[in-house]
Amino acid sequence: MTVEMLGESFSWFIPGLIFVVFLYGHIKGVKIFEVFIEGAQEGFLMAVKLIPYLIAIYVAVGIFRESGGVDVLVKILSPILKIIKAPSDALFLSIVRSLSGPAALGLTMEIFDIHGPDSFIGRLASTMLGSSDTTFYIIAVYFGSVGIRKTRYAILLGLLADFAGFAASVYIVRKIFL
Repeated sequence: MTVEMLGESFSWFIPGLIFVVFLYGHIKGVKIFEVFIEGAQEGFLMAVKLIPYLIAIYVAVGIFRESGGVDVLVKILSPILKIIKAPSDALFLSIVRSLSGPAALGLTMEIFDIHGPDSFIGRLASTMLGSSDTTFYIIAVYFGSVGIRKTRYAILLGLLADFAGFAASVYIVRKIFL
């Protein structure tokens, strides 16, 4: 089997899987369209229920950024940056990434414009985006969607995971590209 044939067979995998699911549902006597509509309604209601949480997290992110809280946090953590030899822009990106994915992507584009995508900071920014997540957004959406008010250790562990992703990104990019 050649690589082209393998690639062609993979391009039919998802449509084939969908066909198998529909065929199985039809064989089992499931009213596929009605079940689909019911699921779509539930999904729409869930989306409407999430809107207040999304607005809250975006307002909180905006307030945190505009108040200078991120800059203060970067100044406080700058001694750690010197130890691991990471640029302050990378820490700023890591903090923003925990708060908002689109804001982190915009900041990454800004880093690319200033330093270039193939620079150390450009590669570091790309690696960081892939190795961390929007912790506060996830907490707000997922915990809010099921009505959990006490997050317990989720925020702390999420932030520790983000820091681990940041530290690992700095280490890996230094080892591979410097």
